[in-house]
Amino acid sequence: MEQSVPELMARLDSLEASLSMATTINSEVFYWWCTALMLAIHAGFLAYEMGASRAKNALASGMKNLIAFAFLIPAFYYIGWWIYLAFPTGFTISDGSEAGLPWSEYMGPNLTDNASGIFYAAFTLFAATTASIMSGSVIERIRISGFTILALFLGAVVWVFGAAWGWHPDGWLTTEWGLHDVGAAGAVHTIAGFFTLGVLINLGPRIGRFNADGTVNNINGHNMPMSLIGLMLIVMGFFGFLGGCIIYTGDTWMTIYNTPATLSAFAFNTLMGVAGGMIGAYLVTRDPFWMMSGALIGVISSAPALDLYYPGLAFLVSFGGGCIMPKLNDILVEKFKIDDAVGAVAVHGFGGVWGLVMAGIFASGYQNVAGPEISFVGQLSSAVVFMILGFAPGYVLSLVLKLVGLLRVSEQAEVAGLDKAEVPVSAYPESTVPAAFANDPTSPTPAE
Repeated sequence: MEQSVPELMARLDSLEASLSMATTINSEVFYWWCTALMLAIHAGFLAYEMGASRAKNALASGMKNLIAFAFLIPAFYYIGWWIYLAFPTGFTISDGSEAGLPWSEYMGPNLTDNASGIFYAAFTLFAATTASIMSGSVIERIRISGFTILALFLGAVVWVFGAAWGWHPDGWLTTEWGLHDVGAAGAVHTIAGFFTLGVLINLGPRIGRFNADGTVNNINGHNMPMSLIGLMLIVMGFFGFLGGCIIYTGDTWMTIYNTPATLSAFAFNTLMGVAGGMIGAYLVTRDPFWMMSGALIGVISSAPALDLYYPGLAFLVSFGGGCIMPKLNDILVEKFKIDDAVGAVAVHGFGGVWGLVMAGIFASGYQNVAGPEISFVGQLSSAVVFMILGFAPGYVLSLVLKLVGLLRVSEQAEVAGLDKAEVPVSAYPESTVPAAFANDPTSPTPAE
């Protein structure tokens, strides 16, 4: 029996509604697993930093990461998500920001909203990444309480302003200067790297790092294999991080700026970036730690234009970053006496600047949906904004913590080891301290 026109229209409406809900659910599932995969970044940072610490500081290095992660989740819920929605145009509150207030109908279980919670979760993991970037640099002498305060301010406030300005479809850096930073090299890595630089200036070097004549002593971590595994986990987690940087619309993919993209472009250029950075860093250092750090440099170097680069160009940009960043780290350590224990300022701070500037050169002229086209001046100017936004709060807040005695442990605690002073549990209670550790003049241990 033939169906009437109204019945056919009703069926068509039902099919369209089902298709729309399927698209919504697919998008929700995609970001759910991106968020889950991003947790590998934090497992990687745990292993990376604990391995880079001396045995007497291993647990304290890991504990501060875990504590900051736990505190950042509610902090981003109550403060961070609202900041992102409120300030894309600068320091004036934008329309729609009320959706990010903790008492909003969107900030809890809501059967009509399949997006808010999943995007909040992804952004929370981005925020936690900024804290983890800082975490490795300051190991072995920072107080856990001081670090937690710094991490909360960086992850729930400072970084979020950068994301609102430069990693939002209405962000003023894009609409006015044409910023293109699809993989958040500037919005996450540059801000976190320069915030860390501000902290390191006030924190000071570890005991024994520099001699009276200014020469540098190497302070090696107790477990290089653990650090290498951790770095590889971070690289794996970046596939979740970068997946969270692309928007699924049901029939296509878009960047955070609503420009067309594909996951294939991200796959090509992420892998080529990883390889380019690793090879570049290895060739200039022959150091396994820097070789794996080069993988991070490579991802960050290509991140601003993952959607645009030809894979061979992504490789070359990342190769250049891998060659340059270890040398920049040497300058920071040897000339400026900045004791960055894992090279995070060079890898993330300067690596993000390098990526933004390279996109300004090689993607110049590409038209953004909103605002002017990509340009060298726009990318460089945006990088300067991110550098200042990161450095100034990091320096000022760490200076305040230093003045009130919350930034650095005492000399006695540093000599004894932060595991005893801050945790207090031994990482290896059933093993003896290696002879090299006990006899190393840069790693003093208390007399028995």
